[in-house]
Amino acid sequence: MSSPRKAGANASNQWQGIKALPNGVQTDPPSAAHIIADKIDREGPISLGDYMAIANGVYYASKDPLGEEGDFVTAPEISQMFGEIIGIWLADLWLRKGSPDHCHYVELGPGRGTLASDALRSMAKFGCHPTIHFVETSPVLKARQADLHPDAIWHEDIASLPENGPLLIVANEFFDALPIEQFVSTASGWRRHMVMRDRSKFVVIPSEETTEDRIGSSTSGFPEDTILERSPVSVEITGNIANRIAKQGGSLLIIDYGYSRPGTGSTLQAVKDHMPISPFDSPGTCDLTAHVDFHTLANIARTRLLAIHGPAEQGQWLKSLGIDQRAESLMVASPKEADAIVAAHQRLTHVDEMGRLFQVMAATAIDWPQPEGFSYGGE
Repeated sequence: MSSPRKAGANASNQWQGIKALPNGVQTDPPSAAHIIADKIDREGPISLGDYMAIANGVYYASKDPLGEEGDFVTAPEISQMFGEIIGIWLADLWLRKGSPDHCHYVELGPGRGTLASDALRSMAKFGCHPTIHFVETSPVLKARQADLHPDAIWHEDIASLPENGPLLIVANEFFDALPIEQFVSTASGWRRHMVMRDRSKFVVIPSEETTEDRIGSSTSGFPEDTILERSPVSVEITGNIANRIAKQGGSLLIIDYGYSRPGTGSTLQAVKDHMPISPFDSPGTCDLTAHVDFHTLANIARTRLLAIHGPAEQGQWLKSLGIDQRAESLMVASPKEADAIVAAHQRLTHVDEMGRLFQVMAATAIDWPQPEGFSYGGE
């Protein structure tokens, strides 16, 4: 599953850590369920996006969810090969652009900093030594990142990123944890999914007012009970990043699970202890995600005059960039680890594992080279 995971850490400021009581006694911060229930009691039903933002905000601020002892494992934690390939991809793009000065490596939701370590090590072999910038708000994950990257610069959002050079931005399993909205077709029009309390449970209900104007695309011809998903937060972030790349140069590399054509149905899911659970059972204690709409993100970047490459399946992308050869060299260097290397390679590339589910898409400044790893006409 996923890392802004990263994204949820950046989604809500409503969880503020230890609260001081009037008598000076310290107590635990309120749970996400408490925050959400209180908000519903005060304001009535809340949007699914608000629910997801609060839940993931608490979740990422309070724990390190990665690894076998956490709730999910991301590709960088599976094998060094994943980050190394990304580093080679970035270095190649930088070299063919003429090795511009003042280049910046930016990672959105960098997890433990593992991907950055592997990518930057590869980039250094080609003479590329960018400054390191992490967009992260989780204090727990910042501490883990600082162990590996003490010289990194942290940002609450992209607004404070440097403006004096190309941005090489990596977003691995970032967008899937950003809040989404859902709209359902009813006999009386399209209505937004809202979250309400039913005694001690949270349930989804349709909004009282129709919401066709919020969907942003044609709403005719869909059967009743059709669900459409939108992520206004993802659209805003992509637009802002694209504006910066168009002005400064560079690239945005998105790796996530999602769909490349418009689709219907709910993709909201929750994972806890590596097992799926209901997204409404225990907010703030599980990883809430939804599939990424690559089609919409690509169109947003195109409106800023960026060139779009992909999406491509993760397995095909990694193979085209040499992960098979890298696995072989690692096995020669560490024959006792051969079985583990083969297993990691399989998990990252096989169509029944992460190889097909995960998609890779790049957006580059219009005057930057065509990046490797994607199929183009005539190839």
